[in-house]
Amino acid sequence: MRDTEFPIHVLPEVIDDLHRRVRATRWPDQLTDTTWEHGADLRYIRDLAQSWVDAFDWARVEGALNAEMPSRRCTIDGLDVHFTRTVPDLASRERGLPLVLLHGWPSSFVEMRALVPRLVRAGHEVIVPSLPGHGFSSIPLRVGFGADEGAAVIASLMTDVLGHERYVAHGGDRGSFVATSLGLTAPANVAGIHLTLPGGIPGEGGDRSAEETEWLTTTAAWAVEEGGYSAIQGTRPQSLAYAMHDSPVGMLAWIVEKHRAWSDCGGDVERCISREQLLTNATIYWVTGTFRAASHWYWEHRVRPPAAMRPIRIEVPTAVVRYPKEVMRTPRSAVGRKYQLVRWTERPSGGHFPAYEDPEFLADDLATFASDLGATLR
Repeated sequence: MRDTEFPIHVLPEVIDDLHRRVRATRWPDQLTDTTWEHGADLRYIRDLAQSWVDAFDWARVEGALNAEMPSRRCTIDGLDVHFTRTVPDLASRERGLPLVLLHGWPSSFVEMRALVPRLVRAGHEVIVPSLPGHGFSSIPLRVGFGADEGAAVIASLMTDVLGHERYVAHGGDRGSFVATSLGLTAPANVAGIHLTLPGGIPGEGGDRSAEETEWLTTTAAWAVEEGGYSAIQGTRPQSLAYAMHDSPVGMLAWIVEKHRAWSDCGGDVERCISREQLLTNATIYWVTGTFRAASHWYWEHRVRPPAAMRPIRIEVPTAVVRYPKEVMRTPRSAVGRKYQLVRWTERPSGGHFPAYEDPEFLADDLATFASDLGATLR
C-alpha cells in the first residue's frame, strides 16, 4: 500500500457558498429570559456566525494546517484515509514509539493540533488520522462501520501503510473506542493505549463499590438530561442530516453547544476552546459534508456495541487520564476490570476535550507513558 501527499485545499467557491448560506440564515426566536438552558444560545450563535463570515480566514488556517501537520492520503479497503504525519529530527534525539492520535465527536483531526509539536519534540513520530466518515477521509456508504471497523482501518494504516510494527494509540471520546478496539484486535502491534474516556466493567453483587453504583446512576441521569443528541443520532441520523447538511448555522449550533456543555469552561466555551478552533472544526465538517456520516456512528454503536462498550477484557497496557468535567467518569475499579491498567492520573480541572483544554499536560503524560513502554520493549 502507498500513501501520497494530500495538501488540504478547499475551493474558494465552497467557502463563498458557506458565507452565502450563513448570511441567508432564517433565525429562530428564543425565550427572553433564557440563554443556554434549552440549547445553543441565540445571541452567541449569531455572533459566532457573524465571525464565521466576517473575521474567520479559512485560507490562512488551511495554509497553517498544511505547514504544521503535513497531510497524506492512502486507500484502505476501498476507503480514502486522510492522515497527518509529523516526524522528529533524528539528529536531535533517539526516536520513541510512534503515536497515533484518534479524535472524537463532534471533533476532527484538528482537535489534536496542539499535541503534535510537543510530542514531536519528545522524539515521537505522530500520526493523526481523520476517522472514516470524518473530515477528509472517505464516507463509508454501507451499514456496519463503527469503532471496531475504524480500528481495523487504523491498524492497516499504521502497520501495512506506514510500516510500524509497534506503536501507541491515544484517544478521547470515540477515539477512545477505536483505541480500545485496537488493543483488543492488534495486541501484537499496539504497545499500549492512552485514554481519556475509558470503558469499564462494573462489579457484580458485593464486588460493586459505592463509587461504581454512583457512576451507573449518574450516567443514567446524564443520558436523560443531556443525551437527546445521542438518542436521535443513534436512531434517526438520516433525518437529522437533511437540516445539518443544508444549514451551516444549524450544524454550527449543534456542534458548538456540545463543546460548551462538555468542556470545563464555566459557561464560557471560549475560555477553553478558542473561536478560531471552534470555527476551524465546524468548517471541516461543512466543507467535507461529513455530519451525517460522523453522526451515524451512534447508530452503529447502539445496534452493534464496539469492544469499548462490551464487558470484555483488553490486555494491552493502558493509561488513563481522568478529568473532573468528563461526561462519563468511569471509576478506577471498573476500568481496572476492563483494561490492563498500568497508569492512572487524576487532573484537577478539564473536561471532554483535553487536547484543547489541557494540551501540555496531556502530551507530557502520553510521552511519559510511551517512553515507559519503549523501555520495556528494548
